[in-house]
Order: sequence, then C-alpha cells, then structure tokens
Amino acid sequence: MSDTTLRVGLIGYGLAGSAFHAPLISTTPGLDLAAIVTADPGRRQAAAQRYPHSRIVERAEDLWAAGDLDAVVIAAPNRTHVPLARAALEAGLAVVVDKPFAPSSADGEELARLAAERDLLLTVYQNRRWDGDFRTVRKLVEEGAFGRVLRFESRFDRWRPVPKGGWRESGDPAEAGGLLYDLGSHLVDQALQLSGPAIEVYCELHTRRAGLSVDDDTFVALRHDGDVRSHLWMNALAAAPAPRLRVLGDRGAYTKYGLDVQEDALRAGRLPGEPGWGQEPDGAFGVFTDYDGQSRTVPTLPGAYPDFYAGLAAALAGDAPAPVDVHDSIAVLKVLEAARRSAQDREVVRL
Repeated sequence: MSDTTLRVGLIGYGLAGSAFHAPLISTTPGLDLAAIVTADPGRRQAAAQRYPHSRIVERAEDLWAAGDLDAVVIAAPNRTHVPLARAALEAGLAVVVDKPFAPSSADGEELARLAAERDLLLTVYQNRRWDGDFRTVRKLVEEGAFGRVLRFESRFDRWRPVPKGGWRESGDPAEAGGLLYDLGSHLVDQALQLSGPAIEVYCELHTRRAGLSVDDDTFVALRHDGDVRSHLWMNALAAAPAPRLRVLGDRGAYTKYGLDVQEDALRAGRLPGEPGWGQEPDGAFGVFTDYDGQSRTVPTLPGAYPDFYAGLAAALAGDAPAPVDVHDSIAVLKVLEAARRSAQDREVVRL
C-alpha cells in the first residue's frame, strides 16, 4: 500500500462508474482516482475531461501491467464481476465490486476464499445502506421507537413502460439481469441488515413488458430469525408509487415516500461536500405514528454514500474493517437464489 494517498483504478465508466463511483472516489480524502478503464470513445473523452489527472486506458489488463495501484473498483457489466475481481486479486490488488457481487453465491464464495488466501481486502458496493431513509429507519429501531419490529416493507417503484434494452434486460444467466438481481440486491441487503438472517423465502417473478425475458415486476417475502417479516417489491410499471418504506412495530409505524436524493444529485454532476449534500427537503420527510395514534414528522437523516469510500480508505490503511463484509453480500446472493427457486417452484424455500 502507499504510505499516504491510496491509488484507485475504476473499471467501467457507464452510469455506475461515472455517477456512483468516480465522483465519490475523487472527493474522498486519502484516495486518488488514478486510472479509469473504458473502451468506449465517447466515455473516454468524457472521463478525460472531468478527471484530467486520471490515466484513461482501454483494458483492465493495463491496470495490472502498470503495477502502481492499491485497489480497483469494478463497475462494469455484471458478467465481468467475477473474472475481473479474480484477476485483480491475483494481481495483488484490493477490490471493490459493484452489486450484484456475482451471478451466484458459489462465485462469491470463490472470490472470498481467494481474497482471504492472499490477505487482500474484498468488499461490495452496497451503497443503499447509506440512503437517508434507511439510515433514519435504523436510528428509529436503535432508539426503540417501534417497540418490537413486526414487518419491514420496502420497494423501488419505477415508471419505465418502454424497455431500455442492454445487458440489464438480457435473459442470459451470466448477466444476472432483471429486477430481482438489480434492485433486489439493495432491498434484500437492507432487510438483512435491519432484521438479521432470513430463514424462509417466498418470491413472485413476472415479466410484464413485451419483448423481455427477465423479471420487471417482482415481490420477495422473507421470514427472519426472530420472526420479523420483510416484504420487498421491485416494479418497472408503477405509474403511481407506493411508500418507499413502511415499518410496523407493536408500538408504532413509520411511513416514507420518495427516493433518496443522492442518486439524482450525482447524475446531475453535484459532488459530495457541497452544502446540503444528501439532505431532503422538509416536505419529503417520513411520518411516525405512535402507540396512541399520534403522528409526527421525522426529519430524514442526510444520505451518506461518501461514508462507503471513507470506510474503504480507512480499511485500506488498516484502521478499520471493510465498509461492507463480503460475506454479507454472499448472504444476499443466497437469498436471491432461493427467491428464484421459490418463484420457479411456487413454494416457500427454507434457508
């Protein structure tokens, strides 16, 4: 590792690389966005204009050959996650993989073993742990506001009646396409973080839009150890969104509409550290209803995606564990696999 600034290479400069990773890496103290990999000429030009100090290369192999990096971030299509992570670990580099971590839990376990054998950091970008609404729910749980949590309801509703095409909507299993693996990777991770391991999984997968071979209307129900239930929805045909989050307990409930504001900010070119980063407008706050039926507005904690990369910098320096334990993401993959089996067999799957 470098003695001071840690040099990071970013593989992929599509939406994930350009909006969710490059801005965060480049603004994190202790990290340097030293190299960006993209073969697309337009993206190469865009990356060079925005990050003129970064080396722009066409192939990931160029990063291994240079030998001057401390870590790589893999934000390329899902099918490349495992081979690129394996190659980076074999080159002696710490690795961040965007979600979904791998097409299967067996692939994830293989990478975890390789990282452990080589004593290298391997982590997964489960950024939705740092959504403002989810941070607020965790705080309410920690404060005991709900009493005993009974049910966690969480959803990503979108209105995209016309498919965009591309690998995310491909039926090839290697692509890990469809909403279950795309958005489900977030929702299942949040559910497991909030309520612990799942012991039963039930799932319904539907393909509603013409021309698709992957799910675009998905429901997953989990029973956690301790009997908390999580109900998770993902939908590309929701013209009128339902609550983003609803948590029910024996002493109160919390209801929240609207998505975390950080994604829109990053897409618009805003940078962490700007005044008001991650803060919602007052009118978007959720509502808590207590045991006596009295309701109050709960200010949403600021979203904090930069905390992932601050945690990565600390972990690379040896001062903290990885910001996301890789085995947490393997547990998510096992739930997603069980969900797919449940939908195929139309039965509850026990883990």
